[in-house]
Amino acid sequence: MALKSIYDLTGVKGKRNISYSQYSMYDQCPKRWKINYMDGNKEFTPNIHTTFGTAFHETLQSYLGIMYEDSAKAADELDLPKLLKDFMAKEYRKNMAITGGKQFTTQSDMVEFLYDGIDILEYFVKKRGAYFSKRGTKLIGIEMPIKVPMECNENVIMKGFIDIVMYDERTDRYKIYDIKTSTRGWNKWQKADKNKTSQMVLYKTYFAKQYNIDVEKIDLEYFIVRRKIAHDTEWPMKRIQTFVPASGKPTRNKLDKSIEAFVANCFNEDGSYNTEGNFPAVAGKNNKHCKYCDFRTDENLCKKAERILEN
Repeated sequence: MALKSIYDLTGVKGKRNISYSQYSMYDQCPKRWKINYMDGNKEFTPNIHTTFGTAFHETLQSYLGIMYEDSAKAADELDLPKLLKDFMAKEYRKNMAITGGKQFTTQSDMVEFLYDGIDILEYFVKKRGAYFSKRGTKLIGIEMPIKVPMECNENVIMKGFIDIVMYDERTDRYKIYDIKTSTRGWNKWQKADKNKTSQMVLYKTYFAKQYNIDVEKIDLEYFIVRRKIAHDTEWPMKRIQTFVPASGKPTRNKLDKSIEAFVANCFNEDGSYNTEGNFPAVAGKNNKHCKYCDFRTDENLCKKAERILEN
């Protein structure tokens, strides 16, 4: 079942592309966004978590692609440990090129994460029917692209990729999945963190717009895999955790207004950067926004005395 975008942006030039990660960075700290994007000092420091996360995504997506395009039997015959190992090696080489040959992880971590991933995949194959079924269900897309002009500024394009999209013929509903790798899963605070959950809400809105689908016919689910689980507890932990974020009309409207404010402050009508915008440095509560920022020690780019603390 193929979906056709109502937007034809093939060959269109001069548009400004934005992503959820851009908005999320701005929402936390406008100054960090400005330094990254407007000033051109983009930050990306590879680590074992991003290396494993990307490789696990590709492995699971490969399995599901074969399962739905061929058969579950064919998918089960894949050598998933080798596939994961190969994807991790590919991602490691790519990240080493980014760092200019500087080591960003250790061999022991690579091995530990690989074996954690193999344990997750073994669990998934055994329990796969509890999460994905071919009965009345079709795979619409893997890494499905989103590319939609903003209604508040048509020269700014929201771009992204959805991990997995399924369609249930029995209920005439779509489901968007986002795969997350985690050490021990999400607790109640992580589930309540809008910077984690808003991405799927955004994808729901823009997937509906791009393919002219009733937004109320789209469901969301985080598919969270745990690398570490406790075995010596009264209630054994599952390797896979699922979570459905709130995505009703009030939640979507609130997010839409916040993204529109981001676009209005950061871009001119022609899509160029608005250099006259307001970009305060927001450290957050207990400096949490600075914790993983590459510019936290650079006084030339972000002066510590100017950072705004939140109560």
